[in-house]
Amino acid sequence: MSRPKPLSGFPEFLPAQRIVEQRVLASLAETFELYGFGSIETRAVEPMAQLARKGEIDKEIYVVRRLQAERHGGGADADELGLHFDLTVPFARYVLENSGHLNFPFRRYQIQKVWRGERPQEGRYREFLQADIDVVGQAVLADHHDVEVARVILEALERLHTEFGLPPVLMRVNNRRLAEGFYRGLGIDDHLAVLQRVDKLDKIGPDAVRELLTGELGLSVEVAERCLQLATISAPDESFVERVRALGVQSELLDEGLAQLAAVVRAGAQAAPGRIVADLKIARGLDYYTGTVYETELAGFEHLGSICSGGRYDSLASDGRTTYPGVGLSIGVTRILVPLLAKGLLTASRSVPTCVLVAVDSEQTRGAADAVAARLRARGIPTEVAPKADRFGKQIRYADRRGIPFVWFSSGEVKDIRSGEQVAADPDLWQPPAVDLVPAVRAG
Repeated sequence: MSRPKPLSGFPEFLPAQRIVEQRVLASLAETFELYGFGSIETRAVEPMAQLARKGEIDKEIYVVRRLQAERHGGGADADELGLHFDLTVPFARYVLENSGHLNFPFRRYQIQKVWRGERPQEGRYREFLQADIDVVGQAVLADHHDVEVARVILEALERLHTEFGLPPVLMRVNNRRLAEGFYRGLGIDDHLAVLQRVDKLDKIGPDAVRELLTGELGLSVEVAERCLQLATISAPDESFVERVRALGVQSELLDEGLAQLAAVVRAGAQAAPGRIVADLKIARGLDYYTGTVYETELAGFEHLGSICSGGRYDSLASDGRTTYPGVGLSIGVTRILVPLLAKGLLTASRSVPTCVLVAVDSEQTRGAADAVAARLRARGIPTEVAPKADRFGKQIRYADRRGIPFVWFSSGEVKDIRSGEQVAADPDLWQPPAVDLVPAVRAG
């Protein structure tokens, strides 16, 4: 059999890279749980009717069918399933199915793979891992949860920066009520159409956006200029509020949006100073979000786009009687890690969890080596036994190739193969340095 070719868009990690991923996931989960978010996992497939309810994404869905479905009496319709392309659609279904068993507001985090049939490129993959948090209410959800999810995510990402050396992030936030209230205060009825054009500001520039607002939407030059003035406001603190007020537009909805966005920026600045900014051109999900919206960039990797995004949605799900509003953010774990690992900017100190290799004198004494290993493992020290009773020099080289720092000999001595230091030790008492107990993640 010839060597298989890798599938584009389906990244796989080597053992040392997988260690980095596992440490990152453990750190995220720990932060989420510190805030009381509980873990759930949903099935990989959902009915196609649910996944494709927004026609613009149906080309991205991987369809799943049983090979023998028709032969065994199941037609194509009976097996119309697709792999989920995000974690929000299955979460909405999960809330509806389990609402009678959940306590609201329901706080969940979910770390799972998702699949999208898009063109692979750096930062965009066909199979990738997301880490989501959401708070969902029953009929109502307090605005302070918009503040909370931003704080949680900023703390989680800042912890990855300080502990593992991941690049710092910048979270950009806006509020849909602020934008809608401002546009309505100008007499604009179709605020979504304006948002849609303003959202192109970074790509096509202010002159082109002004032309779209006046030419396509028929806005006056003065009104279009006001819309652009709003979109260009950005601030790392609450000073944006006065800048918006200075534009002279008034509406109750605008006041609500300003207050909500100010609270998010204030809390984010407290949680992770310098990592959040109010950016009033951020739109996101034009027909989906209803309040705060978030986009997050990785410093030095801005070309990847947003590595963490989300927002407030007043109708995550509805059963016809009760509506479940929510707010959440999603971290693109694979989008962050693949470029960093490929460039060697994140590494693990070794490719295996093993801290100690127990040397074997001969196959006849392997049982004694196994017994020593068992005593070390019982104390939480990752240990393996040499696969072959070679000369000690070969066993040491084997440990070195795998990055194992210590070799234990039948003489009751343990050797640090990096420094060459060898000391007498008791497997019931000896403890390796804390930095050697498990592999460390290092910035390259």
